[in-house]
Amino acid sequence: MYRFAAIVLVLLTTVAPTLAAEAEPVTRPLRDDPRVADAVDAWETWIEYQLAINRIPAASVGLVHDQELLTARGFGFANPAAAEPATAETIYSICSISKLFTSVALMQLREEGKVRLDAPVADYLDWFTLKDVHPDDEDITVRRLLSHSSGLPRESDYPYWSDPDFVFPTHDEIVERLSDQETLYPSSRYFQYSNLGLTLIGEIVVEVTGDDFDSRIRREILDPLGMTATSTDIPTEKWGTALAVGHTNLNRDGSRRPMGVFEANGIAPAAGFASTVPDLAEFAKWQLRLLGADTTEIIRSSTLREMQRVQWMDPDWETTRGLGFGTWKSNGHVFVGHSGGCPGYYSQFLLVPKNKLGVIVLTSAIGSPVGFYAEKAADLLVPAITAANADPDGAPERDPELDRFVGVYESSWGQAAILRWEDGLAVMGLDTRDPKEAIFKLKKTGEHTFRRVRKDDESLAEEFVFDLDEGGAVTRFTSHSNWMTRIR
Repeated sequence: MYRFAAIVLVLLTTVAPTLAAEAEPVTRPLRDDPRVADAVDAWETWIEYQLAINRIPAASVGLVHDQELLTARGFGFANPAAAEPATAETIYSICSISKLFTSVALMQLREEGKVRLDAPVADYLDWFTLKDVHPDDEDITVRRLLSHSSGLPRESDYPYWSDPDFVFPTHDEIVERLSDQETLYPSSRYFQYSNLGLTLIGEIVVEVTGDDFDSRIRREILDPLGMTATSTDIPTEKWGTALAVGHTNLNRDGSRRPMGVFEANGIAPAAGFASTVPDLAEFAKWQLRLLGADTTEIIRSSTLREMQRVQWMDPDWETTRGLGFGTWKSNGHVFVGHSGGCPGYYSQFLLVPKNKLGVIVLTSAIGSPVGFYAEKAADLLVPAITAANADPDGAPERDPELDRFVGVYESSWGQAAILRWEDGLAVMGLDTRDPKEAIFKLKKTGEHTFRRVRKDDESLAEEFVFDLDEGGAVTRFTSHSNWMTRIR
């Protein structure tokens, strides 16, 4: 009797964990959902073409959903002269995205009771001697610096955005010239983007803590988030290898000229940081964690929400600003984040908080339309993420035989992509400015023939006929009696 009971007990303790494990629901990564994977592929295919026609030498991009990295990859060459390919880990100057880190550092001090947002800047910086030519108006406060509504000029009194040398001033030089500068407008009257203003935020952090700026940022923000590839200055020793070579805007002949590396010096809190896609993905995940809970990680959730709420709005209801963060609406989405533009580099970091989406675009060229690229990712990904979350098992069945038609096709008129989409295929012209609207489903009508499906009434339009070589590989398609040749 007792022996039997013991055997049963052993069996239960042995089998029970297995049964429990089998009973646990299996949650697959969102990137494995075909709807999301198709949207990611569509965006990457489109942006690769856009980067090429805009002659952007290198770009690294990433997409984040909540705590999951959906994609991270590089395009082009970090150093074209050495044929050094860009990867997800390539380092770029992120310029004004630096302001987000500096603003978080300031808000940490606010939480500690060491800084008041509505206190005058002069309460923390005794050398703040800039001439206020509107003394009867509101004080120039910390809050006004963070929301770019202080009335301060855009820059310190140095021509550091001018080539060929881009000589950025030191801390001492900024202090020395500050007394010669004056306010442009009364505080709180207008929005005036100001690198000087966010430089002063960094100076307040240093003054209040007694730390040097780099140590404070690294200890309180970068290290806790595991952002080991991010620095508060440009790693000049890595230029041309791990650090992408920056380039000018497009010249009249369509070329871009490589640029030497710059150092932001005293402007580092506003524009000096360098980073990578994986590191900025961790920065995005951290924000999405905080926004989804009431907790404290580096700062309180409530503090981050406060920073990302509109704190300033122009009378036209168009220009809006948070505390350090940009806040804006576009094409039905509400974005928060920041762009960056420095000698040789343009970048974009944005979140769609409602949909827990983060987008990162880093490039090695001035004048890159990074915001445009990033917002178009949201257009494609938000519907896919919404569908996948609403019905995780709702992805349609797919015929793997259709994969052989997927690729990029070209003629003298441009390029088009054949994509996997829903339960079949779709076509997208790659020169479009609206990739979501340029995607048209194709309905299979024969072994190698399809018809375009109209979006308005789902009737069938022109025919797409694919040609195959003797080995069965797809070589081109014909539509409107004209063909496009497969290039990859």
